[in-house]
Amino acid sequence: MASAVAAQVQSNPASAPQLQRGIVKMVLSGCAVIVRGQPRGGPPPERQINLSNIRAGALARRAVQGQTDTKDTPDEPWAFQAREFLRKKVIGKEVCFTVENKTPQGREYGMVYLGKDTSGENIAESLVTEGLATVRREGIRGNNPEQARLCDLEDQAKAAKKGLWTEGGGAHTVRELKYTIENPRNFVDSLHQKPVNAIIEHVRDGCIVRALLLPDYYLVTVMLSGIKCPTFKRDADGSETPEPFSAEAKFFTESRLLQRDVQIILESCPNQVILGTILHPNGNITELLLKEGFARCVDWSMAVYTQGAEKLRAAERSAKEHKVRIWKDYVAPTANLDQKDRQFVAKVMQVVNADAIVVKLNSGEHKTIHLSSIRPPRLEGEVQDKDKRFRPLYDIPYMFEAREFLRKKLIGKKVNVTVDYIRAATSAMETGGVPAFPERTCATVTIGGINIAEALVSKGLATVIRYRQDDDQRSSHYDELLAAEARAIKNGKGLHSKKEVPIHRVADISGETQKAKQFLPFLQRAGRSEAVVEYVFSGSRLKLYMPKETCLITFLLAGIECPRGSRNMPSGMQVAEPYSEEATIFTKELVLQREVEVEVESMDKAGNFIGWLHIEGVNLSVALVDNALSKVHFTAERSSYYKTLLSAEETARQRKEKVSLVEIQHPDVDVFLNTSLKFTDLAGKCDGLHGDVHFFVILICAGTKLESLMESMRGEIAAQPLVEGSFTPRRGDFCIAKFGDGEWYRARIEKVESPAKVHVYYIDYGNREILSSTRLAALSPAFSTRTLPPQATEYTFAFIQVPQDEDARTDAVDSVVRDIQNTQCLLNVEYSGIVCPHVTLQFADSKDDVGLGLVKEGLVMVDVRKEKHLQKMVSDKHAHTSNTRTQIVRVEPLVR
Repeated sequence: MASAVAAQVQSNPASAPQLQRGIVKMVLSGCAVIVRGQPRGGPPPERQINLSNIRAGALARRAVQGQTDTKDTPDEPWAFQAREFLRKKVIGKEVCFTVENKTPQGREYGMVYLGKDTSGENIAESLVTEGLATVRREGIRGNNPEQARLCDLEDQAKAAKKGLWTEGGGAHTVRELKYTIENPRNFVDSLHQKPVNAIIEHVRDGCIVRALLLPDYYLVTVMLSGIKCPTFKRDADGSETPEPFSAEAKFFTESRLLQRDVQIILESCPNQVILGTILHPNGNITELLLKEGFARCVDWSMAVYTQGAEKLRAAERSAKEHKVRIWKDYVAPTANLDQKDRQFVAKVMQVVNADAIVVKLNSGEHKTIHLSSIRPPRLEGEVQDKDKRFRPLYDIPYMFEAREFLRKKLIGKKVNVTVDYIRAATSAMETGGVPAFPERTCATVTIGGINIAEALVSKGLATVIRYRQDDDQRSSHYDELLAAEARAIKNGKGLHSKKEVPIHRVADISGETQKAKQFLPFLQRAGRSEAVVEYVFSGSRLKLYMPKETCLITFLLAGIECPRGSRNMPSGMQVAEPYSEEATIFTKELVLQREVEVEVESMDKAGNFIGWLHIEGVNLSVALVDNALSKVHFTAERSSYYKTLLSAEETARQRKEKVSLVEIQHPDVDVFLNTSLKFTDLAGKCDGLHGDVHFFVILICAGTKLESLMESMRGEIAAQPLVEGSFTPRRGDFCIAKFGDGEWYRARIEKVESPAKVHVYYIDYGNREILSSTRLAALSPAFSTRTLPPQATEYTFAFIQVPQDEDARTDAVDSVVRDIQNTQCLLNVEYSGIVCPHVTLQFADSKDDVGLGLVKEGLVMVDVRKEKHLQKMVSDKHAHTSNTRTQIVRVEPLVR
């Protein structure tokens, strides 16, 4: 089809007018139309054509705002009917036209025909025939057959009394236009969101139109609910600057809705702006704008959209995926994630907060997941009681209820996780001094088809985060969250309730010896009590919440000896015993945040309760022993569970699972790989009344790694010499220190008396030394404890007591130094101690027991142990005890 509008040819009275074609965009009145061409890469050109030789009535016009000398003018009789007749006939249709005359002011007059040629219906003739227009008879040219035909048609209309020629003058055809509504909010509410017939009179931009509501002739401005299109920004000088794709969005709406018969659902009226949805027989313009990339969803008006907000989100999502128009540079928040990382099934292990959980993936990895787009309860204002220790779980209103809801709903169950976005880590500088947050994985978590975040919000136990309009990092079900929050607010639930907030008075008696003593008889008489495991310190040490007693206690598992984890001691960091981490993980996965039953038998000196813990019929002490993660303690003999524990231990021995805990064995242990480091500072530490001989060892299997790390570290120091005095020592920091041999070793600072007196501990060899800060330097991350953990492990001899007499203890230490320093030995952990594990040592070549040799020499005595499985070893050592000076010296101080 030729574009008649694009090829603008001046009419020449001397020649026949050229036939041109176009599409009717708008009918201005009964005798004027706007014709546009076909769009080619953007909005097409357009021109106004006035029908030659006829005149129709003028439509109503509103007074210019702010000008007092103008006033509203009403319709002329039959003006609106003429416009409507013409609108229904030609709007949006293809026409052909000729331009017969053009005035000096640029107005063009011509004849318009429906269709592609002049054989179609002549629009002017149709108007005159219906009596909706009059013929301009002044200056009639006799040789113009078209004018003569119009006059004949007008005479026929007069004779038939049609339209303008009916009796009465047509006063009943004048509309009573209403440009304003006194109370628009009540007006919208009165319609009850029922569709209203309307004609779109003007398109401001892609999402704002001026509509004529029928049959009452209200002329209102309607903004499409739920979306926003690019618009035309008005500058200070009054000119307009179009945003990208604003003209295209406007044309998209115009070409489909302008002067069409539609239905409008008026949905809301906030701030005098009427929000609505325009329905056309060919579809919903709101969804079409989104799908074609001409609009984006907006949260503030999405809530009132009655056709289903999920449809709008789906349309916007389609445009984003295809990167059309305003989304041409769009990058999805999870674009860099694999499909398996975007959606997965996992088991919930812990509820960290009211908006975060820890899940276990199929790979065994634990991952923290934050619920997308919600905020947990938070404290408004400051904590009232400054003397009281602030506990967020109990002191923040509804935090406990939110945590409990998630715990009961999720803990130990499998959930579906769909990652919505990854919230990047923030530094303190970015947050204006607020503590930094690590990277967060934010996702929608569902179980049994229920969105957990939505359920939490609907109960008033969380609120929905409000985002900037251009922030795309939000939940994929954000609208459901907003709707759930609206319901919670309406029903006054949880955080939105006007009632007094619930108060949780929970007494924490962990470590409170006096309170624990008072509470002990009550728990002993209670038998089995209900509890919730709040925290797992180690495989056998837990923190429990007793709901009936509303208190927190520290609980130790009875009847077993579980490997200890690493901990800070006065002498430095105590290295974790083998399999302590596995025992802790086992206990966490079995009981953390589960509802359990406990039997309290006794308490220790620190105010910790000791007893048995049951979960779903399983005794946790027995389960740890059965899984070779703990040994039976002699104190279990008087318990009714003793036989069960022994049976479990025997089963574990037969399976030989993790035998290094049932019968802990570390073959090939080398003591002090670096012979230049001295041993003297490591021996003779006192433990209780009698001293123990402590020593440090390095596993041979780790020795090569340590040597490699040392070589690399020293090579880097040689290549980039250190600046003396540039390091400021602080207690607890890791560093490198120059030993007496002139070499650098990894160390930890234990105490800083002054720059000249810094106490350091060599973490890979066990030595301690006091150095000047000039012999210290920062430890490079490449050689940190994350790269290679500290290699020096502290042990002491099992079944041995060292005499209190100083001379006798010195003899024992000297013998140990002489026999095992820098010697390859075999090591076996027999039982745990307060400071470190107790072991037996054998020479690698002769297999002789080092401790037994000390007993035979009379340098030490045998330590009596009550555990039945250790009695044979104790008896063997007693059999070799000789009546020597050591025994005499050892006993003499006790007699005094």
